[in-house]
Amino acid sequence: MAVETATQVAKAPAAIRPARPRVLSGVKPSGSPHLGNYLGAIKRWVEHQDEFENYFCIVDLHALTEWIDPAALRRYTREVAAFYFGAGLDPQKCTIFLQSHVPAHAELGWILNCVTPMGWLERMTQFKDRSAKVGGNRERISTGLFDYPVLMAADILLYQATHVPVGEDQKQHVELTRDIAERFNRLYGETFVVPEPMIAETGARIMGLVDPTRKMSKSEGEPGQAIGIFDDPDTIRRNIMRATTDSLREIVFDPQRPGVYNLLTIYQVLTGASREAIEARFAGKGYSDLKRELADVVIESLRPIQQRCRELLDSGELDELLEQGRARAAQVANETLRHVKYAVGLLS
Repeated sequence: MAVETATQVAKAPAAIRPARPRVLSGVKPSGSPHLGNYLGAIKRWVEHQDEFENYFCIVDLHALTEWIDPAALRRYTREVAAFYFGAGLDPQKCTIFLQSHVPAHAELGWILNCVTPMGWLERMTQFKDRSAKVGGNRERISTGLFDYPVLMAADILLYQATHVPVGEDQKQHVELTRDIAERFNRLYGETFVVPEPMIAETGARIMGLVDPTRKMSKSEGEPGQAIGIFDDPDTIRRNIMRATTDSLREIVFDPQRPGVYNLLTIYQVLTGASREAIEARFAGKGYSDLKRELADVVIESLRPIQQRCRELLDSGELDELLEQGRARAAQVANETLRHVKYAVGLLS
């Protein structure tokens, strides 16, 4: 490749602002996809995919921050990718790809490391929470776990995203991304678009069925805590019927009653009904009525998604779609990286 001269690129370029609003988000394949992924993120991506220029990645590099069985990671990555398409993301409207298939993510991550103060990362709530789980023993915490918010910033800034749809628990990381972008722009000239977080008012954080004070997760391995996207109807029904509620009787949206509140939130997001209508529907009824009807709603909502996912996983179509997404993503990412390298003084 020919080396650019000063006359070819006279100054660090300004940020390449997208012609229309652009979103970037992703799911970490640290376990099989579950209902929390769907209701908290992907369902909304599907509903709003006509409003934005969309980039959605499977953030498999982030999955390496804590040890994971390699065979399991490969399986989970394919399942999450199939789930994106199965849930209704249109490859004609969305660029869907694996983070590790676009090397610019890791390369920009390193460059951003060099402009990000360690103190910013030490204040990250999620790192503090995970450190506490191992008693603060830093010998058991990977550098990647400490540093992954910078890689997340690279994921976002590579695509000059104007908006980042995330759950409330990730809002701090988007704020860090904004700080990194602004600091880079001050040091090296206007290079990055500074993104805005997009957080849904309802269902942004679906909680677990066994412990409704903790976020729904399959990776932590607690039986019955999550509803898996690939779970069969009997398993879904059994786990919902065993979900934690309380000793009260009235079925209402009360955040102080996390078990019932979580079940009602799932019902609301899947049916689209108002809170008032849902409370009226279950007035005078018991928890078993709520759970039976919720199980029916979940099973029927997931049925077409499961069918499409199986079709993709059993054929070569999924790999073809991911390759198409990789090519489109790499074109945008590499252009941003080219500007960043020039801005910091690296020769191309």
